[in-house]
Amino acid sequence: MAGAVRSHGCLRLLGTHLKDLLYTKHCVLFDCDGVIWNGEKAVVGAPEVVSLLKKRGKSVFFVTNNCTRPRDGYLQKFSRLGFSDVVQSDILSSAYCSAVYLRDVAKVQGKVYVIGGDGVYTELHEAGVPAVGREPEIPGATIYDCPLDSDVKAVLVGYDDKLNFLKLAKACCYLRDPDCLFLATDRDPWHPLPRGRVSPGSGSLAAALETAAGRRATVVGKPGRFMFDCIAGRFGVDPARTVMVGDRLETDILFGRTCGVDTVLTLTGVSTLEQAQGYRDSPASEEAACVPDYVVDTVADFLPALDEER
Repeated sequence: MAGAVRSHGCLRLLGTHLKDLLYTKHCVLFDCDGVIWNGEKAVVGAPEVVSLLKKRGKSVFFVTNNCTRPRDGYLQKFSRLGFSDVVQSDILSSAYCSAVYLRDVAKVQGKVYVIGGDGVYTELHEAGVPAVGREPEIPGATIYDCPLDSDVKAVLVGYDDKLNFLKLAKACCYLRDPDCLFLATDRDPWHPLPRGRVSPGSGSLAAALETAAGRRATVVGKPGRFMFDCIAGRFGVDPARTVMVGDRLETDILFGRTCGVDTVLTLTGVSTLEQAQGYRDSPASEEAACVPDYVVDTVADFLPALDEER
């Protein structure tokens, strides 16, 4: 039944079961960070898995909430890390999908004020959506006297490691207009860094602005389904023949469940098997919605199932 919460989950995928699952699927969706790479190092076996899936006639897409790079930048990273079969149309980032949403869904007639970095600005530019927000500030300017652009019709919040009070205050001023659209690239709260450190994610920045503006942002990235709708609309993907592979329960796995596709948690990133099992055994419906159907240690576990034609 559509929308029903399943009573099972966290099943280990091994051998024949993994081969049978891949045989029934035509499309595989991968998250990137923590799934096929960690930082500047590919997960062992990941390039071979992607190559073999494509050779077996599968459609492969990469759906990432990381908005720091444009798709061309991601394509360069794929190539640098040894993924030789990836093309730009395989890649959907929250920055790219935000630009598509503003252009094709919201059809915004005016400028977009951006809290974000180069990835967001580049994708907006390539989509023909005018953006403002990174112009040099007037020395000494404050929210009391800084100029505001009367043509701003939307505010978009993404990851911004140069966020400051004035940026936040300007965005809040624009959002006083109830007709000003309020978007966030994603709601990831934090990102892991080397040596156990973390960085605040786009979600934490969006939450700050939501509190200040008294408004709730429309979120383009996972776990919302807009990324999947972009793929399905362009490539005719069938949810019943699709599987989502991710490392974050509240983002990737919930995204898969929201889109009605089977989900696989890989243990090379953020979430642990213990967390998934805890969600499975929890009476809370919001946690049950984040339970993966299947679990693998790493995407390299796919290799034996792909080594031979069925």
